[in-house]
Amino acid sequence: MAFSHDLEEESSSPPLVFHVRRSEPELVAPAKPTPRETKLLSDIDTQAGLRTQIPIIQFYRNDPSMAGKDPVEAIRHALAETLVFYYPLAGRIKDGPDGSLVVDCNEEGVMFIEADADVTLHQFGHTLKPPFPCFQQLLYQPPGSEAVTHTPLFIIQVTRLKCGGFILALRFNHAIVDGVGLIQFTITMAGIARGVFQEPPFKPVWRRDLLSARDPPRVTFNHREYEQLTDSNDAVLESFEQRSFFFGPAETAAIRALLPHDLDQHTTTFEVLTSYVWRCRTRALQINPDEDVRMMCIVDARDKFKSSLLTGYYGSCFAFPAAVAAAGELCSEPLEYAVRLIQKARGEVSEEYVHSVADLMVSSGRPLFTVVRSCLVLDTTEAGFRDLDFGWGKALYGGMAVAGAGMFPAVNFHVPSQNAKGEEGILVLVSLPSQVMKIFANELDDNLVQNNTTI
Repeated sequence: MAFSHDLEEESSSPPLVFHVRRSEPELVAPAKPTPRETKLLSDIDTQAGLRTQIPIIQFYRNDPSMAGKDPVEAIRHALAETLVFYYPLAGRIKDGPDGSLVVDCNEEGVMFIEADADVTLHQFGHTLKPPFPCFQQLLYQPPGSEAVTHTPLFIIQVTRLKCGGFILALRFNHAIVDGVGLIQFTITMAGIARGVFQEPPFKPVWRRDLLSARDPPRVTFNHREYEQLTDSNDAVLESFEQRSFFFGPAETAAIRALLPHDLDQHTTTFEVLTSYVWRCRTRALQINPDEDVRMMCIVDARDKFKSSLLTGYYGSCFAFPAAVAAAGELCSEPLEYAVRLIQKARGEVSEEYVHSVADLMVSSGRPLFTVVRSCLVLDTTEAGFRDLDFGWGKALYGGMAVAGAGMFPAVNFHVPSQNAKGEEGILVLVSLPSQVMKIFANELDDNLVQNNTTI
C-alpha cells in the first residue's frame, strides 16, 4: 500500500484542461399542475448544519444502442415528470417563524443546464475519482444561487462528451432532502427516462411533522455532536486540499489485521476505515494530546422508527452521534479503541435519539454541529448512485463530487469505486489543509508498516 506515493504521482501529472460550452440555465417545472401550498420543514431539516448545498456527479459511457437519442432531452423530460410527484422540490424555501423554514410550492422549477465539452471519458484517466478536473464547468452554479432561501432547490447540468458519453452533475439543497431522499428522487427520474416507470416505485412521503420537536421539548440524550467549543489553536490554516484514497481488498484486510479476531468479526468495513482514518487524521493534524477530537458518523434513522411512513420519506432523517476521545489517547491506543468508540456512538441512534435532536434544535436555537477538532463521515457505498441508469447503462462513477459540505471542509465520504486493476473497493474522499495532506497520506502508510503488516 502506498497512499503517499499515489499522492506524489497525482500532484506531478499535468492537470486535464478542457472547455465546456453551455446553454443559458432554464427552469424545468413539473409536467402537470401541482398543489400550490406552503409546507413546513422539520426541525431536523432546518438545523444550521443542513442549510447548505451538496454536489453529486455521474459519469456515463457511450452506448451504441442509444444512437440518435439525446441524454439531455431524456433527462429534462424525466425531470419534469418526476417533479409532478416531488412537487415541493420545484418550489422555493423561505424563512418561517422562530428560525424555521418553509417551502413555497409555487412550481417555479428546478434549474437545468445543457452543455457540451470537448473532452472524452478516456481523457479523465483509468480511474474516475474526485477531485475532478474543471468541476466548476461541469456543474455551473450561478452567482447568488448558493443561498438556501429564494433559490432553485436543485441545479442539474447534463454535459455531452466528444466520445458520446455524458456527465450528469447536480446540486441539491440539503434543507429539503437528504441522501436517501435524493436517491428515491433520482431512481424515479432514471426509471422514467428509460421508460420503465410512469410513477415512483415508492410513494413519496412529506410528513415533516414526524420529525418536528415535541411540545414541550424533551432533550433526553447528551448530544456531544452539538457542543459549542472554542478552538485553542490560534494558527491560521490557509487553503484546503481535496484527495481520494482507495481502499481495496488488500488495504482493508491489512487494517483489519490490526484488530483482535473477535472484534474483527463484528466490525463493518465502514467502522474499520473510519476508525483508521480518524486516528491517522488526528496524528497528521498534530492536535494537543489533552484536547478532545470527534468523529461524527451519519446514521440513517428510517429503520429506527415504528412508523412505516418513513419508508418513502425524503426529508432529512438521520443523526450524527459523536465518538469523542482525547487526541493523545486516540493516537496511542490500539485501533480497537477507536473502533469501539465508533460502534458505541453509532449504536445510540434510535427513534428517541432523533426526537431528542429535534427538541434540542428548538430549545437551543438550532445550533451548528461541533466544528472544532471534528470530522463528519458518511458511508454512500450502498446508496446506489452507480446503479442509476438513464438508458445508457450504469454510471462509471456515481456519487459525491467533493469532500466537505458547504463551509465545513472536514466531511469525509465513502464512495464505491474500482482501481486501475478493476478491483472493487472504497474511495474515501478527504479534505485537509494542504500542508497536512501529505503527512496524512504518510500516516496511512506508516501505521501499517509499524505494525509489520505488508500488502
